[in-house]
Amino acid sequence: MRMINQQSDLCLVPECIQVRPTKQFAIDAAPWDGVLKFVAHGKLTLKLAIQFGWRPGARYTNLRDIRGLPFEEWGFLDIHWKRYCFAQHLAAAAQARPFITVARDIESIFKLDLILREAEELNRYASHVVIVPKDARLSGRLNELIPRQYILGYSVPTRYGSTPIKPEHFRRPVHLLGGRPDVQRRLAMQMPVVSLDCNRFTLDARFGDYFDGEIFRPHPKGGYRRCIKDSIKNIEKLWQDYEQRPNTACSGI
Repeated sequence: MRMINQQSDLCLVPECIQVRPTKQFAIDAAPWDGVLKFVAHGKLTLKLAIQFGWRPGARYTNLRDIRGLPFEEWGFLDIHWKRYCFAQHLAAAAQARPFITVARDIESIFKLDLILREAEELNRYASHVVIVPKDARLSGRLNELIPRQYILGYSVPTRYGSTPIKPEHFRRPVHLLGGRPDVQRRLAMQMPVVSLDCNRFTLDARFGDYFDGEIFRPHPKGGYRRCIKDSIKNIEKLWQDYEQRPNTACSGI
């Protein structure tokens, strides 16, 4: 296969892609034990996170930071949501073979069929695909309209965006997208979370702050590595006692 052009303003259809059979199994309960955690950042941060059992993530527009790291059928391939290009995303998925990738947000119910077709193509190269519903008209109809082979994605509220669909409508395995670690953990009390990606602590670490298990505060000793390591340790503690709530587990609803 030819090398993927990493320029986000180019949207080129790959010349040659080896096709995997599309997966057609349903995900009604947690597809694995525990909550998988992903971070997308520079190679230093990824190496530190891997030491604590986290998995590497990368945008489809930037695969250089995962070179030399375990990624095939292990990592998380994120999207460039502001300037999305499906052909480039598909080409990156075919090259990187992620464990999870995420389809573009469903911001209009009228785009549902198109995005599900794109998800089906992505599913040929990714073990799992996340579908992110963001149109309020999908509320109460997620299980009806989104095939069960896909994990639901919930966009954690931040200043950059959120979803108008209430958490209680997410009643089957969920991937939490972004946001603060404490907010992610609170949301997990309302929906069955099986995976998440979190980059917030990497941004605070640049200014000497770390997540102490409740809030972000200046690290007593400082240093980027210490901030990253201690943030990850405290995020891990948040999830030690997590179990999916029985009333949100998927049992044919």
